[in-house]
Amino acid sequence: MTTLVVVSHSDPQSLTQHVARSTSDAIRNLGGDVDIADLHAENFDPRFSKADVNLFRGKGTPPADVVAEQDRIDRADDLILVFPMYWWSMPALLKGWIDRVFVSGWAYEFTPGSEFVKKLDRLTVHLIPVAGDDAESFERHGVYEAFQTQIERGIIEYCGATLGSTTFVHESDTKSPDTLAAEIQDLSESIAARVAYPATAASRRRSDIGQLTLDRPVTAQ
Repeated sequence: MTTLVVVSHSDPQSLTQHVARSTSDAIRNLGGDVDIADLHAENFDPRFSKADVNLFRGKGTPPADVVAEQDRIDRADDLILVFPMYWWSMPALLKGWIDRVFVSGWAYEFTPGSEFVKKLDRLTVHLIPVAGDDAESFERHGVYEAFQTQIERGIIEYCGATLGSTTFVHESDTKSPDTLAAEIQDLSESIAARVAYPATAASRRRSDIGQLTLDRPVTAQ
């Protein structure tokens, strides 16, 4: 199984980057192949350019950097997005990556008068948002519901991909380093097991549906 880990954070020493590295290492330890896309280090351009607009309008060809990212995803069975929570969502860099890469003709197909076709049904996506606030605050203010609507449904399910897991890392600025280290270790091993042994993970989710719903508040940031 091959996994693409996409991380969006400018500081290589950040907790977000640490989570991405820890998860990648855990997958490798189980014998999986991992490719890491560090969008900031690779200087990915998130701006929706004239070429992107033309492509959206059905004119021209995809820019080379977009094709390169699509090829990366095409080689993967699982996609893991690791990012800090900014304003109830993801950083502009990652959002721009999705805006430019998940385009019509590749992620989905739609033309007026024809059926909408979801094209990423082969892909399983795992989300790891890193947040400064606690789980109780997210629950109270409806952040989980907003996240589910905007990102899980509005992006992943819209393109036909399978949502493998959403695991929030809460209280990233206030928990002790030892507590965070332990939680990240557990998080990394849990997601690695889902990626390396997808049939086992799917069976576990079918037999205990509540386990997936616990992923959000239990694994904190």
